[in-house]
Parts: sequence; C-alpha cells; structure tokens
Amino acid sequence: MTSPDFGLTNKVALVTGASRGIGQALATGLAGAGAKVICASSREGGCADTVSKITDAGGEATELFADLSDVTAVQALAEKAKGVYGEVNVLVNNGGTIYRSPAVEFPLEQWQHVLQVNLDATFILCQQIGKDMVARQQGKIINIASIKGTYSAVGRVAYASSKAAVINLTTGLAKELAPNIIVNCVSPGFTNTEMTNNTWSKRIKKQVESILLGRMGTPNEIAEVILFLSECGPTFRSMSRLCQRFPQRHDRPPGSDRVSAGQLA
Repeated sequence: MTSPDFGLTNKVALVTGASRGIGQALATGLAGAGAKVICASSREGGCADTVSKITDAGGEATELFADLSDVTAVQALAEKAKGVYGEVNVLVNNGGTIYRSPAVEFPLEQWQHVLQVNLDATFILCQQIGKDMVARQQGKIINIASIKGTYSAVGRVAYASSKAAVINLTTGLAKELAPNIIVNCVSPGFTNTEMTNNTWSKRIKKQVESILLGRMGTPNEIAEVILFLSECGPTFRSMSRLCQRFPQRHDRPPGSDRVSAGQLA
C-alpha cells in the first residue's frame, strides 16, 4: 500500500548551509514544493541570494545566521527558527566545513572546529528541533553526511570522522524517534560545488574519471533526493539504503560502492 504523501504545502523547513551549493538548491526546491523555508548560514546576509531566488519565484523564505562552531549560537538558532513560523516540520542539517592536513600535523584546534561544525551542531539542532517534533508526533530530519564518512581520504581525517559520526548519529536517532519522526542521512559523493572545486586535485580528477557518467553529481541532483525524503509520508519506514554515489568502473568489489544515504528504523 502506498504511504500517504507528507506534503510540504505550508510546512516549515530549516536548512543550514543554505547560502550556496546543495543547501541553496534544496532550499529553492523545498520552497517550490510549497514549504516556508528558513535559510541559515554562518554569516549575516549569507543567504540573501537564496532568499531572493525563492521570493522572486513566489515562495516564502527568511534568513537566519549562526556560527555552527559555537554551541550557544547553535542553540539560539534553534530557538529563533522555531519562532519564525511557530514550528519546524523539516530539519536539514547541511552546513559543514573541511580542513585538510596530514594527520600527524593536523592542528588540534582545527580538528575540534571541524567536529564542532559538522557533528556537534548537527546533534544540537536534532535535539532542540526534535523535542518539538516529538511533542507534535510528526517531523522529518535529514542529515547530510558524505561518502567520506564510509571511507576516508588522505588529509581529510577530521572531515571523514565527523561524517562517519553523523551517519551513526542518524541511525541512532532514527531508532529512538520512530515511528512518527523520520530521520535520514544522505551521503553525497563528488558533487560540483564550491567546496569540491576548491580542493580539486589530480587524485580527485582520477576518481571522477572513474565514474560511469564521467562527471560529478550536481547540487540539484542531490537536492532531489533530499526533497523526496522531506515529502514522503509518515508511514514510510522500510527503505534501508539510497545509493547516492555514481557507480564506478573499477577499484572495489561489486556492491562496495554503495554508500549509506538513507537510514530508517
């Protein structure tokens, strides 16, 4: 039996990291589906372009900002978000950061910063927004991890560790908050965003060339998956995996290129 559509008309969505890339594509997609979108970024005015795109298209959006490495600021973001439209029905933890360094030379302060932004902020928002979802017995949480959360890469130990933790955080939350609150994690592979382009290297070029489609994914393609997870009905709890990564020609056994992207209880 097909699950009833959760629907996004007049629902309220909070999207962190909504100033560009996947976050911007998702925010505009959610608004296009009828949601009121709270666009959050790390600096004041950071989401002005995203909000403009939404309102110009006839949608409704507002902007908030917070330093995701600051616990107090993240807690305040949650409270402000709940006050904008009265509640938050869909939470998308997309904001993140990366720092590259050989592990033996990795500055401790940078290690801590990456985990604060990528993991701690995600947990705090899940906790603070999730409390109200539990009280209403309805809500969606989608955490954005990364393919690097399942296998690391040279110089990215902090980023990979934080994303692996996000995947496991999501699994735990999905079990704890079921059946009425649906929690998912999407783990994108190489995606054509500013973050990826800023770290372009011969190693990344070789990996992209091994993708069957011969290209990276696009923010809109990732956003479509997240949008689906935001819309699906409250009885939809049978999916165990979504394959976000484009299949590769070689270098791993069959099936090993599947990355956990949707975990439901």
